[in-house]
Amino acid sequence: MSLLKIDNLEVEVDGKKVLNKLNLEMGKGETHVLLGPNASGKSTLLCTLLGFSKYKIKAGKILFKDEDISDIEIEERAQRGIAAVYQNPPAINIKLSKLLDKIRKKNVKIEGIESLMQRNVNIGFSGGERKFSEVIQVISLDPDLIILDELDAGLDVENLERLCLLIKEQLNDKTILLITHRGKALNYFKPDYAHVMLDGKITCSSKDWEKIWRLIEENGYEKCKTCKLSSAR
Repeated sequence: MSLLKIDNLEVEVDGKKVLNKLNLEMGKGETHVLLGPNASGKSTLLCTLLGFSKYKIKAGKILFKDEDISDIEIEERAQRGIAAVYQNPPAINIKLSKLLDKIRKKNVKIEGIESLMQRNVNIGFSGGERKFSEVIQVISLDPDLIILDELDAGLDVENLERLCLLIKEQLNDKTILLITHRGKALNYFKPDYAHVMLDGKITCSSKDWEKIWRLIEENGYEKCKTCKLSSAR
């Protein structure tokens, strides 16, 4: 049974088509990685899934838990169980502990975050602290679908490992979409499926994520324009 199904999605941003007949299906509890170079449409897909108004759906639909959510607002999508760890989250003039009190659906029990909890969200945070703050918020929301946007951006090896292990420990039963072009987080996740996005559509999908990533590492994303690895779901 699909938790998320994207069917022939076409999206415009400021009058320009960015996503073109994009299809993606994710089952409950699965982890998928979406790979692609900068400007391939990954961030547009993220913002469209979350419901940002700037991203206009012109065709196709988004089904979440068998409900068409293509036209509902951001807050309603969050209430239905969609959350994201953003690459560049905004600063908020509220202590992290108080923010969690407002949004909490699940108690967070993580050692070593006491000082972070008493600071205003993302104000003066390092890159690693911002990512940990985002993950803590997502854990508190207890969503069904979690989108991890460029999780490995700006993190050293030690902090990336700690963050990935925290996600796997706290969110191991959730459906996860890992969006990345660097692929460093793949050292800690074992996706059920890998997808390659180019020019606003998914051009390749396979269970053999290791082979896809190896080919990208060896040849870059340019090779993906002519290489059509795929496997039926």
